[in-house]
Amino acid sequence: MSGWWERHGVPRLIKCACSQGQIMKARSKVVPAASGDVLELGCGGGINMEFYDWNRVTRFTGLDPSPELLAMSRAAAQARGIAATIEGGVGEAMPFESGRFDTVVTTFTLCSVHDQAAVLAEIRRVLKPGGTALFLEHGRAPDAGVARWQRRIEPVWKRIGGNCHLTRPIADAYAGAGFAVERQAAHYMPKTPRPFGWVEYGTARAPA
Repeated sequence: MSGWWERHGVPRLIKCACSQGQIMKARSKVVPAASGDVLELGCGGGINMEFYDWNRVTRFTGLDPSPELLAMSRAAAQARGIAATIEGGVGEAMPFESGRFDTVVTTFTLCSVHDQAAVLAEIRRVLKPGGTALFLEHGRAPDAGVARWQRRIEPVWKRIGGNCHLTRPIADAYAGAGFAVERQAAHYMPKTPRPFGWVEYGTARAPA
């Protein structure tokens, strides 16, 4: 049953949960800033396709480990007539040369990777010197009471939500990986239980 849920249930849960109104509003503030040779890490579902400014994107590559979500991404690109390279793979070992991309986009992705530090190191590796990582993530809340509930819920939630963590740092994690971080916003999403609702988004600049 767990294998079936991971293959079929989790992709549909992610597509549904990550396309709610407040989340889509946040995406619209982050994704349009992508430019040049763009990598979207965790492109599953193709949810961000509508928010890119395709006049600013010269080449688009997507990476995701889920075959089901990859199929959704390819269908979304095809429906929009977008020439995209969408590949299977994991963020801890990206199949790309160093210093290739101008922009790396992650939206609600770092919560579910197996090794957040390794993924951030890979993002830094594949970015050009001075390249930009655009992030929109949910994670560890700053309020002690909310954080306690996140720690209590997380073990069960990870099993339901495809390894989705509630307690991971976001902007601080980018800073710890050597990026210069400009956090545009950090707040609880409206109409969302606080343990699930803390989001941060902004830009993280790779060293020049």
